[in-house]
This record gives sequence, structure tokens and C-alpha cells, in this order.
Amino acid sequence: NGARVTFVKLRLYPLVYLNDSFWLLQYLPPTAVNTTLRLRDLRASMIPLNISAYIIPATDAHLSEYIAPRDARLAWMSGFTGSAGTAVITQNKAVLWTDSRYWIQAERQMDCNWELLRDASIRSITNWLILEIPEGDQVGFDPFLFSVDIFDIYNTNLAPAGRILKSIPDNLVDKIWTNRPPLPPDNPTHLPDSVIERTWPMKVDQIRAQISDNPYKPTAVLLSALDETAWLFNLRGNDIPFNPFFYSYTLLSMDEIWLFVHTERITEELKVYLNTTCYHSYCVQLLEYSSVRSYLQSYLQRPNMRVWVGTEYTNQALYELITPEDKLLTSTYSPVLTTKAVKDATEQRILKEAHVRDAVAVMQLLMWLEKKVPEGTENELTAAHFVDQCRSKQKNSRGPSFETISASGPNAALAHYSPSNETARKLSVDEMYLVDSGGQYLDGTTDITRTVHWGKPTDFQKEAYTRVLMGNIEISRAIFPAGTRGVNMEMLGRRALWEVGLNYGHGTGHGVGNYFGVHEWPVGFQSNNIPFQEGMFTSIEPGYYKENDFGIRIEDIAVTVPATTKYGNNYLTFETVSLVPYDRKLINTSLLSPEQLHWLNKYYETIQSVVGRELERQGLKEEYDWMMKHTAPFLTAGASAVISSITLLVTVLPSVLLHNLL
Repeated sequence: NGARVTFVKLRLYPLVYLNDSFWLLQYLPPTAVNTTLRLRDLRASMIPLNISAYIIPATDAHLSEYIAPRDARLAWMSGFTGSAGTAVITQNKAVLWTDSRYWIQAERQMDCNWELLRDASIRSITNWLILEIPEGDQVGFDPFLFSVDIFDIYNTNLAPAGRILKSIPDNLVDKIWTNRPPLPPDNPTHLPDSVIERTWPMKVDQIRAQISDNPYKPTAVLLSALDETAWLFNLRGNDIPFNPFFYSYTLLSMDEIWLFVHTERITEELKVYLNTTCYHSYCVQLLEYSSVRSYLQSYLQRPNMRVWVGTEYTNQALYELITPEDKLLTSTYSPVLTTKAVKDATEQRILKEAHVRDAVAVMQLLMWLEKKVPEGTENELTAAHFVDQCRSKQKNSRGPSFETISASGPNAALAHYSPSNETARKLSVDEMYLVDSGGQYLDGTTDITRTVHWGKPTDFQKEAYTRVLMGNIEISRAIFPAGTRGVNMEMLGRRALWEVGLNYGHGTGHGVGNYFGVHEWPVGFQSNNIPFQEGMFTSIEPGYYKENDFGIRIEDIAVTVPATTKYGNNYLTFETVSLVPYDRKLINTSLLSPEQLHWLNKYYETIQSVVGRELERQGLKEEYDWMMKHTAPFLTAGASAVISSITLLVTVLPSVLLHNLL
């Protein structure tokens, strides 16, 4: 109408000056989600419950790291899709806490209704609550989404300050989430005999033996983590993306077995497999998934009952039922999780075999990128799709084990970035590229990270990469007494970085399963992981990330094996089972010790021998030549990853020409 209009952009909001007044218009970048109406509805539902704040964790009723879309309550409420985080909503504020892996991602995904606090600790959350809500007010939470240990930490911090935790089993987000995804339709299946050494009754015997031997005399063990039931019965499902699990609980006593599942999904074949029509000690009684609370209560009403729970993965909704205290026995992890952590001989063999085939797929990706990136036609997303396609062609493939982290340049500085149509950068010879990917196979689960540069890396990039590699090697070649905790070796992965004032903000390693979770607890290098024993598989993955520039991570899977020492017995070391060469262009060999260089050359000899045979078996001649070129031995002299001219000649010349020369 002829009025003068002036636009002033202020952070994510533009100010519009119209007819002598300022109007604030919400502006959302394409990566953010508008949460205004969702927050309004949730706040309205809080009022009749008389709660001043509501806590939303990023997990499910089984305290899973990876969750089904129908359990992604934090993502739906906030727009933030990272795998770790906690939200707190009051009547006038919405705040997200997450760790350093996800800070930049959270800023990109959340709208201006939300505030990001760069601290993942519960202490930070409870301190904030104490400041924000008055003494005597209630803080609501869903007890199914809190582990026993997590609840205790919250309560210990809030109760002395007069803030009261209120258990609300009916989740408030679910009530306003009108288009919440349904339960997946797929039925659980049992593993074929070819990939198992222990039948499920044999595993039941193992766990019952531990129940019987426990001096505190439990009568049953409650299994809450999804991988516990799947492992015990050699079953797999499809309820969780990338993870072959199904919604379930198990209560196992010395003479009975109760399996809580969506019973309509149990086929007649599975009923026969589980002996569901009989009533002796190896017969599985099928009960509805939703009845676990009521049945646990009825079990506890029997005389002299005591239930053993692992507090790390038992939710507060079940734990709070186990009263009085003499009916409860706790340990950090259930006997199933600690038993599952040590792979039997068959599991070790087939998991190694899966990694060999997986190496073929990763080499195909790296070879393809070497050709295509200089042409300027590929981006982060097409690279991620290509490695998935390569894996899908390998024997026993069951899809990826997680969403591929395919990250170039500044995106690689986000430790757990995954590309989308909106964010995918074109791959360039001028930037470093990080690809963290893995596969699910009927015989194993894989997880591997490689970082490469197709052009001329800077001296700093080469030094940072080499120091990350040094950390990987130092852990991989370590010799240590059986029973050593990973946390006591973790600094070996950081020492070369620390020496020059560099570091990384994530863990150094995690367990991995046999067609299971790619992050399998309780194995790894954190303070709450169990001591290493022979037959455990763990990742080793130091890194370095320069914000808005590049990221480096080198990740391998390794298995603990006996080490030969001059004097002592019962020592272990790591055998690396991920078999893909590192980027020699980024390795400054002048920084490596003779021992590190020797380890590297022996590792490359293993790749040539083991993966070479598989490449030949699959008739992949071009990939074989690429592998031989990239695993040529390093010399001890010089400041770069040099190889002898005769070795280079032998590895680069096409095999047919080489045959003619010889």
C-alpha cells in the first residue's frame, strides 16, 4: 500500500519494519524443523499433571542407542536427530543438552524455540532445573526411558534441592504425536545352524549356571536390553533400523522361561523352535510385550523370589516394581551381556570372514572415488549410496549397520555427520574426505572408518593424520595382562596427539556384534566397560577434528588374542580384523617409530594375503591391483610414505604385463 518496508536479518529471524512498527517473522533454514505447535501441545499436557518441567531422553524402553522411528521422541519434538541428547521443556523454555559430537548438527537442526547447552552431563541438566523451577515443584519423566542408574543420578541431584521427580508411565510426547510411526510388520526369525555354535538351550544353561553360582541366590534374571533376548534365543528381528532386534523382554528362572513379545508376530515355526507348547524347563512361555510390568509384579508375589537385574539397561518402570529390597539383586550388567561379550570359536571365525568380504566393498568404494572425484561428479550422498551398493553384492549381506558418515571438508569436522540432499557437499580433490560405514551380514557386523585426500594435503593435515594413525597403531600393538580395563589403555590412542596439543571429543572404541549392534556393550575403552578377555571384539578409533575445516578418524575392528611374552603368561594383544589400507599420501613416516612402521608393514602383508585371496576368488582383478599398490611396504627413510621403485613397479604394472616381463 505504498508503505516503506525495511528488512533487517537478526540471527534466524528477520525483522520487518512496517508502518512505524517492527514485526518479528520466523525464518527457518532448510535443515531446521518448526517446533512451535509441538511445544505448545506438550506444554498444555503438562499443566493438569502439575509438573513444571518434562525430560525427554533420546532412547527407548530398552535404553537402546539406536531406536525405531516410533521411539524418536526427542527428534520429533526438537528436530535434532543425533543419537545422544536430552531435552527439558518448561512452560517458557526448551533446552537440549548433547555432547561435542553433535553441537554443530544441533545448531543446524533446531529452530529458535530451542537453546543448546554444550554439556552432556546430568549434573548440568539438574543444575539448570534447580535454577529454573521453584523448590517443591515437580519434574515429569517417563520411567520406561530412564535406566536405574540414570534415575538415581537425577534423584540424587534434585531431591536435596527440593525438586521432585514425578514418574509418568504414559509418555506425553506419544499423546500429541498424531502421526507416530506404527510397529514394523516384520516377524522375528531364528539364525541358521551354520552361524551358531551354541543352541539357545545351551545358552540358557550358561546363564542358569551363573544364577545358581551367584552367592546372593537370585531366583531369576530379568533381561531388558533388546540384544539380550535376541542373543539368548539366537533370534533376529527388524524393529530397529540397522540393528536386527525386536521388541522383547525375558524373565529366566531355573525352571521357567517367559518371553514378552508382540505374540501375533511369532510364527508357528518359531513356536516349535522355542518349544512353546510344553511346560518343562526348556519351554518358552509367550506373553504379551505390554504385560511385562504386571507379570513381573505377580512373579514377585511368590514367596522367596529375588530378581537379578543389570542396572545399565533395566528401565526404572520395571525396577521400581521390585520391592522390598530383599527381592532385588543388581549388577551393572546382566550375566547375558557379560557372557555375550566373549565370542565363541564359531563367532570369532565367521566375524573375521565377514570383515574380509566387507574389506572388498570398502576397497571398491575407495578405488571408485579415486577415479570419479577428479571428474567433479560425485558428492557425499552418492558416495554413501555407492558403498551400500558394494556391500549389498557381498555374500550374506543384510544391509548397512548404521547410516553412513560420508563427510567432506568442514562436514567431516562433525564426528557423526550423515549427508542429506540438503547438506551433501560435492567431493573435491582439494578437501579431505572421511567415510565411516559398516555392514550387517548374517555372519557378522562391521564398522570401519577411512580418511583420504585426493589432492595435495597440507603439512598440518598430514601431521594430524599421522598422529591419529600412531594412536591407532599404539593400541593395536599393545600387550597387556588379561583382565585389563580398556580405560587404562585409552590414552595410548591420544598420546601422539596430546604431544602437540591436539585431541578428540569422542570415545576411542566400542564392542561390535555378530549380526548384532554395531555398538555392542559392555566392551570398549570407557570407564564403565568390562575388562578385556580373550575373544572380545572392539573398535579402535582415534581421530582429530578441526572445526569448519576437516575431520580425521581411523577406525578398525580388532579381536583380543593371546600374546606371547618372554616371561609371563595370560597376556593379550589385539589382532586387527578390518583389512583396508590407509591413505599413504597422508602418512608422514618420519613421525613413526620403527615399531610402528614394522606393525604397519605387517598389517599390509596381512591385507595382501587375506583380502588378496578373496579378491582373486571374486575375480576382481582391478581391485586386486589397486590393493597391491596401496599396500606396498614402507621404507624407514624419508619424510613421506615412500616405497621402493621396484615395489612400485611390481604393484602398479598390470598383472598381464608383469607376467610377460617375468
